[in-house]
Amino acid sequence: MTSGPNLEEITRRGVQEIISHEQFVRMLGEGKPLRLKMGFDPSRPDIHLGHVVGLRKLRQLQQLGHQVILIVGDWTAQIGDPSGQTVTRPALTHEEVITNAESYQRQFFKVVDRDRTQVVWQSEWFGKFTLADVIGLTGRFTVAQFLERDDFAKRFQEHRPIAITEFLYPLLQAYDSVAVESDVEFGGTDQMFNLLVGRELQGMMGQRPQQCFLMPMLVGTDGAQKMSKSLGNYVALEEPPEDMYGKIMSLPDELIGPYFEYLTDVPMEELAELERSNGEINPIEFKKRLALDITAQFHDLAAANAAQAHFENVVQRRGLPEDIPEFTEPSLAGSQGEQGRRLSNIIYDAGLASSVSEAKRLINQGAIELIDAATGDARRLTRDDRTDALDMQDRAVLKRGNRRFVRLVK
Repeated sequence: MTSGPNLEEITRRGVQEIISHEQFVRMLGEGKPLRLKMGFDPSRPDIHLGHVVGLRKLRQLQQLGHQVILIVGDWTAQIGDPSGQTVTRPALTHEEVITNAESYQRQFFKVVDRDRTQVVWQSEWFGKFTLADVIGLTGRFTVAQFLERDDFAKRFQEHRPIAITEFLYPLLQAYDSVAVESDVEFGGTDQMFNLLVGRELQGMMGQRPQQCFLMPMLVGTDGAQKMSKSLGNYVALEEPPEDMYGKIMSLPDELIGPYFEYLTDVPMEELAELERSNGEINPIEFKKRLALDITAQFHDLAAANAAQAHFENVVQRRGLPEDIPEFTEPSLAGSQGEQGRRLSNIIYDAGLASSVSEAKRLINQGAIELIDAATGDARRLTRDDRTDALDMQDRAVLKRGNRRFVRLVK
């Protein structure tokens, strides 16, 4: 169904490893629609750019006529899911699972073609499982085999607990492949063990073993660790355009190439040209193009252009956004006594910090600026002073970072 550059694009670009590459290429050449399995754990409702790397690959294969099978892990989410973590995740209620799944699918179909996707719920088969079925499944593998999984091995060596349910989870994910007769399963490199268990279980149960499509882990905005909501280094698909654009502009320069490769359709030949011109052109120009491309994918070109104009005005030229939320501060009108109010309380009340203690920490770190809206002059605040000590004027602006502003009014 595909050959030449198309095959290279599918099997090499944004792909860490295919097990087995040779068998996958042979299956593509058979000319039959493949069943592409992608499972998700609805323990959280959001998708970030790290997930998009695999979703784009699904869309490529859909365009060639293949079928995506999206499995909602509603059954395993209700018993707790380790998913490669060093601690277990809490079990969810059925209502929480449904809510998260609806949010996930809304974002999933921003990338993947809804009309070429079959959505199935894990409970369709596990809801009928008996204790005998579970025991029969566990009898096909040994504890020693499962201790080969990296996170299990690490916790075992450190004498930290591993719940029996955590050993069950890879088995249940593997049985998903049997239930939907998966031809290819997609996941990050951290999911390799689970995907291989599914491949082995299919062979045991008389099916053709699935191929395992392993996607690279996208490094987050901190430039150090994989993108993760828990680490705060993520770009969510439903971020406002200005925030999405700004976060991408904050990437370290060394991530420009991988982000172009994994998250855009810019031809590889052009990416090679960009790489060769490294050092001749300011990296910020490449980053602007990247940020514009990605923002336009999840919003539209007009919103992306507006986000770029906002960035150039606010960050590069250090101007103020046109539409700044206002916060009425009584102490500016002299109603709070001669000493006024502490800045940390104002920052918290205005919504620039989640607590007064965080506001104090931001001040100590120099992360808050006070801007004169009339002149544009700015000064970084380093002490938790009171308003009277700051000589704050009506319509002064508080700025946190590059994207959060509040205009203070009497």
